[in-house]
Amino acid sequence: MRQRRLKHEINVVPYIDVMLVLLIIFMVTAPLVPPASIDLPAVAKASTPPAEPLEILVKADGSLAIKDKFLGGAEVSIGRHELHERVASLLANNPEQPVLIAGDRHVKYEAVLAVMDQLQRANVKKIGLLVQQKSERR
Repeated sequence: MRQRRLKHEINVVPYIDVMLVLLIIFMVTAPLVPPASIDLPAVAKASTPPAEPLEILVKADGSLAIKDKFLGGAEVSIGRHELHERVASLLANNPEQPVLIAGDRHVKYEAVLAVMDQLQRANVKKIGLLVQQKSERR
């Protein structure tokens, strides 16, 4: 007489049956559930849009200019000694206004850093560097 060997297998048929029953239940009840709607709170005043950044241009010869948005984007030349006062007066109304430094590619790195240092001394909180995207060549 031969001995029977035990099979070590999991019978998954009952699990598949339960899964199919649950699937049918969810398919039947899903259209009956109303979609959630969010009731947003109302405020008297919405947040203001972010301020347009102030641009400081460092030209190839090392001279400085400020792009004035009130003059239609015209460039106003300034000296290095008056940068601190001009920026402080422009940022008096909005101290959170960002300032972008646009340095010419042929200007020395030291000149851009000197402008950044003067802006930090003028307590400008947001300073960035303006760059141009490289065009992809194939």
